[in-house]
Amino acid sequence: MLLPTTVSEPSDPIAPAEEDPRARIVREAIAEIRPALQRDGGDCEFLGMDGDTVRVRLAGACVMCRLSSATLEGIQARVVERLGAFVRLVPVMGRPGASH
Repeated sequence: MLLPTTVSEPSDPIAPAEEDPRARIVREAIAEIRPALQRDGGDCEFLGMDGDTVRVRLAGACVMCRLSSATLEGIQARVVERLGAFVRLVPVMGRPGASH
């Protein structure tokens, strides 16, 4: 007898279901900060995580802002707090979709 199969939706619409739990936590921490950046015309995009290195891209007003290093430090502090472990936030330059 065949039992019906159900397809469950991922609980986090932001992250893929197979995403590393640490990357999901980082993504969520950045998502908490993004509205404040967007209100000022900027943004921060999570690009990925490799070991203890988190790659992000600043966009909009954040790109040329003199306080972007302070913004990155604040984002890193939030990520470290949420993750409970040290990670290094590395900004990646360039336009979204451009090859690196």
